[in-house]
Amino acid sequence: MRCVIARYPFDLTKGGVLDSMKGVTPEPVTGESVTIGRRRYPVKQVGEVITRQDRRDFSSGEVTRAMARLGFTCHPDPEAAPAPAPAPAATPVETASALLGGTPPPDA
Repeated sequence: MRCVIARYPFDLTKGGVLDSMKGVTPEPVTGESVTIGRRRYPVKQVGEVITRQDRRDFSSGEVTRAMARLGFTCHPDPEAAPAPAPAPAATPVETASALLGGTPPPDA
């Protein structure tokens, strides 16, 4: 498969990526990651190994898209999980009821 990473074209195959990553010890995962074989590698580490470029030259999104197109399982950054939805605000009737000594609104 032909893809562009850091403005350079690469012809990548699933077998070629597997061969490149064979014997490479995974670094601790702190952001986006990809499962190659039985191991989970940081996306930037995979990009560095398969392109032989510095990690600062490409984004994790470029490598993630290429790995997903090759059929590898990609995992999002666990720290970038969406924030929980805020609690619904009290309606004017609930607020008035609370001010008059009724039950407090749900967000109070």
